Order: sequence, then C-alpha cells, then structure tokens
Amino acid sequence: MNIVGPYARIMNLLDRSAGVELLRKIEWCGRISHRSEGAQTEDSWERFIQSVVLEHGDWSIVEHASVTVDFLVDRGVTHEIVRHRLFSFTQESTRFVNYEKKMPPSFLSPIDIPPTSGCALLNSESVMSSVGGRQYAAWSNAVDLAEASYKELLAAGCAPQIARSVLPNALASRLIVTGNLRNWRHFLLMRTTREAHPQMRQVTIPLLDEFKAKIPLLYDDIEPLARQIDNMRKPR
Repeated sequence: MNIVGPYARIMNLLDRSAGVELLRKIEWCGRISHRSEGAQTEDSWERFIQSVVLEHGDWSIVEHASVTVDFLVDRGVTHEIVRHRLFSFTQESTRFVNYEKKMPPSFLSPIDIPPTSGCALLNSESVMSSVGGRQYAAWSNAVDLAEASYKELLAAGCAPQIARSVLPNALASRLIVTGNLRNWRHFLLMRTTREAHPQMRQVTIPLLDEFKAKIPLLYDDIEPLARQIDNMRKPR
C-alpha cells in the first residue's frame, strides 16, 4: 500500500507580483464603468481594491480574474470540493486509469488515525497496546483488502471502470480546480472553518496562507478555524 500526503497549491501564480497583476487587471476592468482607466497607475490597485471592493462592496469586479489550484486529496474530499459548482473541474478518473498498468494506487490515511510503526497486523502486540494503533491497523487492513480485490478483478478481466467499485474513499485523487477570485473567497470562507472536515482543513488552511501571501487584501480577513456562521457574515 502506497500512502501519500495531501496538498493544495496554486498553479498559475508563482509569487506575490503575479497576484498583484491580477488585482491590477481587476482595477482596470472596474474602472471601465466610469471610463477612468486612464487614471490607473502602477500602484493605484491597492487604493482601488480597498475602496471599491472591500469598503464599497463591489465584489462583482473580482470575478474578472481567476486562479487554478492543483489538489491531491482523497475521494471523500473531492466529493465536497465539486459541490462548489461555479468552479471548473478536471479530476483523475477511476473509470479510465488502470491502477495496475498506469501506476499503483495511492491512499491518504485519515489524520485522526496517523500511521503507526508496526501496524500492519491487527493481532500485533504493539498495535493492540494503543487505541491509535488498533484504529490504524483496522484502516490499513481494509485498504489492503480493497487494493487486492481491485487487482483481482482486473486479473479476472474486469474493466477498470467496473473494478473501481471496490476502491475506498481513501484513494488519492488529483483534482484541478479553476475559479475566479470571488469564488475562491467563498470556498476558503466555507472550507477553513472549524466545522470543515479535518482532511479538508489539512489542505485548505495552507492554501489560504498561499492565497494571502500571493494575492493582497482580498483574503486577509479570513481566519482558520473560525465558526462557519461568523464567516458567512463576511462580504463575499
């Protein structure tokens, strides 16, 4: 069994300067309504975003710029991400990827039951001596059985799209997500809260840090582990 770590990272912004360019684009688009684009300067974006978007509340102009994020998460988390229907998605397909020929399947262990040395067997004394060990052993044995069953189905002539039915939610999956900056604000307000799934927060809280570092102003008021009801009162 191949266990990997999850991640979520912005693909199309290398640094803060690239994020500022997005905000300059937003400023130019916003100025069209008053035909004041000629007043734009190299650094007027900060005053414009602060005044027009954050203070006046004209979030619609933020939709003129988009960001693409590369996720590696388990299938359960991908099901939650794709509920944000205004995004565009491309997901690793268990119908067409043959995990025997293309690459071996990878899995993500739940963060509440992290891997413990020597946990492969349920009757191991080192495992049975701790609750965490027993939890991980039960999870590990289930995933091992699912992977073995998947390979057995392929060997028996089943197509990958049929054999996939035995694969668990723990299966690691690549998911490419593109959305405008307003959609990402809503996503981060929703998915970094204390109510979000632990494995969702595992990737969204570092992702929020990356958004803050690369795109000034728009995400600075979002705090990890806030209550969802409080976040939903914030402009978006």
